[in-house]
Amino acid sequence: MTDEAIRVILFGVDCGEYDMDKSMDELEALAQANGMEVVAQITQKRDKPEGATCIGEGKLYEGKLTAHNLYAECAIFDCELTGSQIRNLEQALEIPVIDRTMLILEIFAGRAVTNEGKLQTELAELQYRLPRLAGLGESLSRQGGGGAGGGGARRGAGESKLEYDRRHIRHRVTFLKEKLAETEKRRAETRRAREKSGDPVIALVGYTNVGKSSLLNALCGAEVQEADMLFATLDPTARKLTLPSGLPSIAVDTVGFVSRLPHSLVEAFKSTLEEAAFADVIVRVCDASDPESARQLDITDAVLTELGCDNIPKLTVYNKCDKTNAMPFMPDAICTSAKTGKGLDELLEKLDKALSERVRRVKVLLPYDKLSLAAPMRTRGTVLTEEYRDDGVYLEGIIKAIDVHVFEGYYI
Repeated sequence: MTDEAIRVILFGVDCGEYDMDKSMDELEALAQANGMEVVAQITQKRDKPEGATCIGEGKLYEGKLTAHNLYAECAIFDCELTGSQIRNLEQALEIPVIDRTMLILEIFAGRAVTNEGKLQTELAELQYRLPRLAGLGESLSRQGGGGAGGGGARRGAGESKLEYDRRHIRHRVTFLKEKLAETEKRRAETRRAREKSGDPVIALVGYTNVGKSSLLNALCGAEVQEADMLFATLDPTARKLTLPSGLPSIAVDTVGFVSRLPHSLVEAFKSTLEEAAFADVIVRVCDASDPESARQLDITDAVLTELGCDNIPKLTVYNKCDKTNAMPFMPDAICTSAKTGKGLDELLEKLDKALSERVRRVKVLLPYDKLSLAAPMRTRGTVLTEEYRDDGVYLEGIIKAIDVHVFEGYYI
């Protein structure tokens, strides 16, 4: 970490709902992805979170001393906090407090590049803030009402700061939803153009930081940003990919998933995530070197089910298999390494097989007065061999299944 990294303490309350150790490890990775330095972790087992402060009084005092001794500048809680809990915790710990969802929102806000990504992130932030405004402390104290007099001595029936903020946020949320609806229309037009071209879409989906962008770069020769951190990719990236059969396709990299991904983010980014819902094949990617790879796939499947992707053909890829601590994987999965290239040929072959009913390899002899019929092979397929003969042009190549009828009577 750099000297400028914010020093943070992580807090967790273990109520038995999930594996606390794994969740805290993920929270630390999220904090690091946000440029923070974790200086301590404090957890507590409880039947249920304490209503006012989430964590018990003793642990709260321990946290205050730890923050003071380690010069911590912020506390991060591995759960969702209410506005009043945040206010109470900040008063007790004497440092700013955020929760898991706020941390993820901060990461998204810092990583969003496209206009759509920025709009989606702001919408998620505002929708998360709105129900918490009432407890967020002095910044929402009442404004003075109308009337004369100095020093704000009189406070009439003026609009409260809370009411003003709520009204402003609601208006902004409405505006953002309208803007996102416009971008979704444009995205739908792009999808229709893809459908018209007939190029199948392959969506790479999976847990954050499993190497989806690296895999896309290795397959397509694309230059998509890669980084060994959570949520390195927020905006979907589409690249052309020609399969071994010659079939042209489009590979799409999508935003990564994470356990307990905030519902507001799933909703805000649904139009982005829906790239998977419109795919012809979904490639589920997990990290072969991570002991939690099975859990990563479970989380991926849960999000895909929510997006209505259950009936789309899927391939499972264990990436990063070049690492020494790579884990065993299911027999029908593909083991790849975007770094070394291992398994990429097998992945391409299986993608070809999954899309085989969309293409045909054909041999045709077209009379010279019928050469216009070659257009589908030239524009939507691949010409492998072309020979000019006395009785016409011999073509061998790949065509889309929808174009098979064009060559009726000319097959050889």
